[in-house]
Amino acid sequence: MTDAQETAAEPDLRNPGGAPPVDVETAPIPLLEPREGIPPVVATQEALDEVIAAFARGTGPVAVDAERASGYRYGQRAYLVQLRREGAGSALIDPVGCPDLSGLGEALAGSEWILHAATQDLPCLREIGMTPTRLFDTELAGRLAGFPRVGLGAMVESVLGYALEKGHSAVDWSTRPLPEPWLRYAALDVELLVDLRDALEKELDRQGKLEWARQEFDAIASAPPAPPRKDPWRRTSGMHKVRRRRQMAIVRELWNARDRIAQRRDVSPGKVLSDTAIVEAALAVPANVQALSVLPGFGHRMGRRQLEQWQQTIDRAKALPDSELPQPGAAVTGPPPPRSWADKDPAAAARLSAARAAVSALAEELNMPQENLITPDTVRRVCWEPPKDATTDAVAAALASYGARPWQVELVSPLLTQALAVTAAT
Repeated sequence: MTDAQETAAEPDLRNPGGAPPVDVETAPIPLLEPREGIPPVVATQEALDEVIAAFARGTGPVAVDAERASGYRYGQRAYLVQLRREGAGSALIDPVGCPDLSGLGEALAGSEWILHAATQDLPCLREIGMTPTRLFDTELAGRLAGFPRVGLGAMVESVLGYALEKGHSAVDWSTRPLPEPWLRYAALDVELLVDLRDALEKELDRQGKLEWARQEFDAIASAPPAPPRKDPWRRTSGMHKVRRRRQMAIVRELWNARDRIAQRRDVSPGKVLSDTAIVEAALAVPANVQALSVLPGFGHRMGRRQLEQWQQTIDRAKALPDSELPQPGAAVTGPPPPRSWADKDPAAAARLSAARAAVSALAEELNMPQENLITPDTVRRVCWEPPKDATTDAVAAALASYGARPWQVELVSPLLTQALAVTAAT
């Protein structure tokens, strides 16, 4: 946000409701407290039935959040679900004790769900039977409204004037019993989500962006689950160092072996073997356990038996026939990297440069991130393979085919049409 945009003549983005702004230079920001205290953790079907009945009787939108154990456990399952609704209060539900929350999902099916960074929580909520049909994403709303910081704590502080407790976001939420300070932190995450949603809705409406936000929220709610990644081993950190196909086979075999062990033990794969260790082993192609043991990640803390198992995995990769070795690079399903466009297709590179400049200028004018105005991948695809008849309607159809929402199509298609026409004439 520029100084010119934050004037006394317009409502302050930090106070969408119009309340007098807090002077952060002199007034301390109050720490948010749970209004009804910390609710008991629901871990039995009987207690869950009571929560379902209470939230079904509640009114208005429902605030929803989930805590995972990323970095500690295998996968991205939910280990705590927090909810709050007018007339029902707050609830903390343990998905370990109550693994099926489909009854709660059905009770809330017709309601608007409020989430912060919805795409992060929806997959784990879907696994336990909770899928919204309507939602409001406060993080995405903040991006569209032009807030410079869109984390939940920053949003609650700048919009509502309260400070959230910090320090427990990255803890092991699979711990049982959960410590009281963690539960307090979790309960506060949904304490003001409804208030934040209402304030952001007013601000989006003031900026003329509310319909844009609704289209974005509808797209998130209706999106199908993401398909499994093809060749996930290719995303190993440091993979760019691995050039030879035999070395790539070692990465693949070690990654798959690590994944099987992690899944069996229900621990994060990184706790079994680090990405760094996998890449180092692939680059070194160790001949035996002794050579393996001196590599980073295979040090003195690893027992002889483990070293032998990893060496056996490496030996399997070394013994593969050439026909079974992975091909370099993942299959390309879209345009090549933009850095190569100038050599491969100078005209396309010129189109992309013009399009990027136009999108950047409009995003700045609208006070929102470029990627929320239109995804960079969509711009690249249209510029790499533009419609044969590059009219505004044809460009609009191309944008829509790549998943752009109507508001994005309306704003961006004239810009891309102009960019394509200008560069085509040079």
